[in-house]
Amino acid sequence: MFKKFSSEDISGQNQVKASVQRRIRQSIADEYPSLEPLLDDLLPKKSPMIVVKCQNHLNLVVVNNVPLFFNIRDGPYMPTLRLLHQYPEIMKKFQVDRGAIKFVLSGANIMCPGLTSPGGVLDDEVEEETPVVMTNKLLVHS
Repeated sequence: MFKKFSSEDISGQNQVKASVQRRIRQSIADEYPSLEPLLDDLLPKKSPMIVVKCQNHLNLVVVNNVPLFFNIRDGPYMPTLRLLHQYPEIMKKFQVDRGAIKFVLSGANIMCPGLTSPGGVLDDEVEEETPVVMTNKLLVHS
């Protein structure tokens, strides 16, 4: 479920041109509007941005040797767990009930009963195909 990368998983890496860097920044700003005030700190214009290509069409966006975002097959950019722990409010959250925790941590798909039973919380304002964070109140740090 949580993957550690080794050099064998990497097929190539490139420092991106300024135009590509602007396009990536804009995509991230569009997907995560709450990050916009922090983008200059996270993705400084003067720092080189490297896109690391991995197996299974996975791309990592790395700045200052820190992986910040990833995407699969040119899909939406997703924050890494490191970034998400640093800025937990950048994504919408769904809360699973207590009974679902061990299955989700083992890699199971989230089923409707895990979200709609007592202890589960759905945000009605989340549009279809929007990436979300799955939490449980026991796992959320204030």
